[in-house]
Amino acid sequence: MNLSIRQLQAFREVMRSGSVSEAARILGRTQPAISALIANLEAELEIALFLRQRGKMVPTPEAQYFLGEAEAILERLSLSTRTMREIGALTKGRLNIACMPAAANLLMPQLLGEFLQDKPDVRASLMMRASPVIEEWVASQQYDIGLGETPKPSAAIRTVDFRMECVCALPAGDPLAAKDQIEARDLSGKPMAALQEGHPNLIATLAAFDQQKSRFEHRFELRTFHPALTLVERDLCYCICDPITAAGYLNIAPGPRLVVFRPFAPNVMLDISIMQPAHRPPSALAEEFVKRLSQALDGVGTLLAADAS
Repeated sequence: MNLSIRQLQAFREVMRSGSVSEAARILGRTQPAISALIANLEAELEIALFLRQRGKMVPTPEAQYFLGEAEAILERLSLSTRTMREIGALTKGRLNIACMPAAANLLMPQLLGEFLQDKPDVRASLMMRASPVIEEWVASQQYDIGLGETPKPSAAIRTVDFRMECVCALPAGDPLAAKDQIEARDLSGKPMAALQEGHPNLIATLAAFDQQKSRFEHRFELRTFHPALTLVERDLCYCICDPITAAGYLNIAPGPRLVVFRPFAPNVMLDISIMQPAHRPPSALAEEFVKRLSQALDGVGTLLAADAS
């Protein structure tokens, strides 16, 4: 069976109007074209839908039954068409995002909130996980987008990579805040907040202190830098903070701020990537969000440089 949408539309309008000529007018076609569509429909169904009596189309009982079927098909098609147009216009769909802790508390919710402000029919899942878990979720196509530490090259993941410099967070009233750049030797023996043992940020920070023969005093051991900034606010410590956490703090903290950020030397780098499944094309919604996320990450350095000046 090879029914066409035009056949169903012609049948519905003839049933509604009771006239081939009126159906032709509504559909913008000729009467012979409508008559041919009805005849072809009857041939496909192998049943008479109308009795031709003195130039009139009289519906058969079978036509009355088939009208409900035809209307259901056309309504479903109309709904599907509207839905796909909304998806194409980025107003409907779903985003599944897995995010590293540094961005999950501030940057990603801020960005997602702005992106979905005018998209009430878009649903989102935002899960905070460690970078290896994010890599696994994206590679297995469970999540559309991941943001985490740059993974090893994988055929299952495509990435957009970013390399950023970490910054020193210090109390706004601290004498060191007057410096344009903080060095490891400036912090030798001073209380520090840092991530747990074995974390790449801590390893790189310790290497920077060793390079300048400075003593790293690890007073506060934390899982993320967000609580570290609260401790810095209270003048309890300093920290070498990832730039994403710092930028998130600057975006929400009203002035005058209790914490300021300065470039740090020797450099402690953060390598992160936006990850997407390599074997599945992104939805238009995911593609647009990745573009916004890339712009936000590109803007982190600019924001921190402006604050330092």
